Amino acid sequence: MYLIFDTETTGLPKRWDAPITDVNNWPRCIQIAWQLHDEMGKLIEHQDYLVKPEGFNIPYDAERIHGISTELAQADGISLSEVLEKFNIALSKAKFIVGQNLGFDVNIMGCEFHRLGVNSPMSLMPVLDTCTEVTASLLKLPGGRGGRFKLPTLTELHEYLFHKPFAEAHNATADVEATTRCFLELIRREVFTKEELDVPSGYFEDFKNYNTGEIQLIGLRHINLKAASDKIRESFQKAQETPTVATTSGTNKAFAEAAYAHLHNHTQFSVLQSTIAINDLVKASAKFKMPAVAMTDTANMMGAFHFVSAVMNHNKAASAKNKTLVDSGEQPTETEIKPIVGCEFNICDDHKDKTKKDNGYQVVLLAKNKKGYHHLAKMSSIAFTDGFYYVPRIDRNVVEKYKEDLIVLSGNLYGEIPSKILNVGENQAEEALIWWKQQFGDDFYLELMRHKQEDENRVNQTLIAFAKKYDVKLIATNNTYYVNKEDANAHDILLCVKDGEKQATPIGRGRGYRYGMPNQDYYFKSGDEMKQIFADLPEAIINIQEVIDKVEAYSLYRDVLLPKFDIPEEFFVTEDEADGGVRGENKYLRHLTMMGAEKRYGDITPDIQERLDFELLTISNSGYPGYFLIVQDFIAKAREMDVSVGPGRGSAAGSAVAYCLGITNIDPIKYDLLFERFLNPDRVSMPDIDIDFDDEGRGRVMDYVIQKYGKSQVAQIITYGKMATKSAIRDTARVLDLPLFEADRIAKLIPGMMPSKWNLARFLAEDEGEVKKALRSEEFDRVKELIAIANDKNLAGETIQQAKILEGSMRNTGIHACGVIITPSDITNFVPVTTAKDSDLYVTQFDNSVAESAGLLKMDFLGLKTLTLIKDTVKLVKYRLNIDLDPDTFPIDDKETYELFQRGETVGVFQYESPGMQKYMKDL
Repeated sequence: MYLIFDTETTGLPKRWDAPITDVNNWPRCIQIAWQLHDEMGKLIEHQDYLVKPEGFNIPYDAERIHGISTELAQADGISLSEVLEKFNIALSKAKFIVGQNLGFDVNIMGCEFHRLGVNSPMSLMPVLDTCTEVTASLLKLPGGRGGRFKLPTLTELHEYLFHKPFAEAHNATADVEATTRCFLELIRREVFTKEELDVPSGYFEDFKNYNTGEIQLIGLRHINLKAASDKIRESFQKAQETPTVATTSGTNKAFAEAAYAHLHNHTQFSVLQSTIAINDLVKASAKFKMPAVAMTDTANMMGAFHFVSAVMNHNKAASAKNKTLVDSGEQPTETEIKPIVGCEFNICDDHKDKTKKDNGYQVVLLAKNKKGYHHLAKMSSIAFTDGFYYVPRIDRNVVEKYKEDLIVLSGNLYGEIPSKILNVGENQAEEALIWWKQQFGDDFYLELMRHKQEDENRVNQTLIAFAKKYDVKLIATNNTYYVNKEDANAHDILLCVKDGEKQATPIGRGRGYRYGMPNQDYYFKSGDEMKQIFADLPEAIINIQEVIDKVEAYSLYRDVLLPKFDIPEEFFVTEDEADGGVRGENKYLRHLTMMGAEKRYGDITPDIQERLDFELLTISNSGYPGYFLIVQDFIAKAREMDVSVGPGRGSAAGSAVAYCLGITNIDPIKYDLLFERFLNPDRVSMPDIDIDFDDEGRGRVMDYVIQKYGKSQVAQIITYGKMATKSAIRDTARVLDLPLFEADRIAKLIPGMMPSKWNLARFLAEDEGEVKKALRSEEFDRVKELIAIANDKNLAGETIQQAKILEGSMRNTGIHACGVIITPSDITNFVPVTTAKDSDLYVTQFDNSVAESAGLLKMDFLGLKTLTLIKDTVKLVKYRLNIDLDPDTFPIDDKETYELFQRGETVGVFQYESPGMQKYMKDL
């Protein structure tokens, strides 16, 4: 006999390859149906049971698929032990178990047998499956793995066999009826072999004689489980209804006076996920008179410094304007904003486990103060350096370690608590809430979001109940990814760029679908809009001020911190240990300088001494003698390792101290070079010396620095790759399916070199006269054509209009070609870091534009092929002609060299080899 069965469950397993003994992995069975048929296909038995949930709830996402609610299963279900007993009896009558993609159902029931310790013959029974490579070869549907045909769904198989669609009901009894029909028809068509069915050779003829025509449905009546769930839930809710408690006048007053602030915002630093530029985030907050705004990018803190700086700049301007207004007897109009630095972390089970994919849950953490900020930086660094597997991740252990001075928001639908409500069960969600409450106490808040989604509404009901039960405060948030509502389409295009999709592809899950937001409600709403949305929950708005009040405003600017340079004992100054001074470093620097001066000049004249004293005093006043000691140390080591070092680049060549230390090889006194271009005594600033090494030796110098200061104290610098105007147009065109030739034509209308402070949006917004002033005549003609196309109501015009919103969005990250950071201790004590594919070193999450302002010592280690060529040439001359050459002694007035330059024969000469420079040399 054949036992065809199907189950409905609480969801899907985390791991499909997990054993059935892993009871935490396999979901629960909440419905099982089976049909028992004899060898000729005659129905012997049909059963269908709902399973009473015992110790678990049915998640909303599962209910949305099959319609079975916890309330319905509790009311109409029977116990699991009864179900297993009845199912075992049916199994004992059967020779085969049959189903569509039966492996899943076998594992579900196998795990249920294991949970209750019930023995069953099921695991030993032969399986006949209607979803195999054999049935795939019948339908020949493209898109299977490895170039094979796609395995058919029950609907596809049913339509192929009977030319009638069957909408999978996700009701076990309906699916079993359809599966049975398909299975018996496959026997009738001899798709299954007699070996598979273990039958004699005449079996198929007997089967066809018994079933003379196409197999028919047996005509069972199937309950609409969703309607049944809705009905029982309504009656349950009516029974539970309590009179509405009116809000007090005090609450109404507090709600009316409450100022709203957005605490969950993604910026362009959430790469290819948001169109919000930091300046636009600050402007929108100021426009709506919000007292604070949070930046909560996904897993990274790349924008933290830019964000805090932008808010501080706004506050400075707002304060100045308000002062002017008050001084003139008017009311202040500007609102100062408190910046709240946060991060949306992916929190998984074990961030170091990379044997299975676990992207974790998205939870928002906000820094209460600067210490909290440093804890966020630590966690973000760990997420990238230790936890990266598909996405950057941390786990609960990391959260526990760095939880001090942090505020937690429960997150969006992918947060741990909401996600478990939807996908696992309310009991598990409640356990998660208890953990977060235990860790953070009153600094833990439940986020309520209302983006006009049914799943959010269901989650919010449970969150509100949890809040009352556990005395956790509610917070009203909006998960923002774009500033204006009309930017929703541009944001959707950005998501398509990220995933390499066309916008025409429908949004959904699975093959043939793409990721996209469920609606256009993820914009930066005004405070009035948010208060209207949450008018029935005034406390969710009022509580926001409590979060704001917990946060201290702080700056991320700091003086540059140099790594400790070990000086000889005889130069120690005891006062330095007490006050952190650099007297000893100044003494040692003077000692090295004077030793170097004796080697360079021999006789130190009063003029030379005066110059050196002046420079050393300026360096001492700058507070950075250690900088020169560090640089001279690794340059001396480079020369010791036979690495070529450039003679001097930029303003540092004007320093006699640098010359005496061997940092440069050009005598600034001889050539009358100005030290003040390098370090101005009237304006103290960080010295900046660019050092050239031959490109083959640069790595060895880097290795020395890493060895000397420690791998955790040396990092490269991140770069942000942004969408330039042309790439924004080309990306948008591809997503909107604008023909390639037309996209190329539009992109070529963009000027090759954009004028300063101009972009596509400004070209489209400014009047024609202003545009004309900024461009050359031929460029203006092309831009004028571009503007005309943008104003057309067609696909080309739409492409330009959407591209102007995407322009400037961050597209990727990279590594600075030569910048290296060295810190006094572990770099994650100062800034967040990430990693790069082609480097073993840490990479700062802050870019070069803010590195020094954030207190980082930046060195430029440039690798020049030119120096390698010179070094190799010297070696070849020695090898072939036995002549020793020293490039540093070559005369700078050599006539034959100038004749080469006159003829433009400068290929291979640093900074003179480009065609433009060659032409200029000839013209000169």
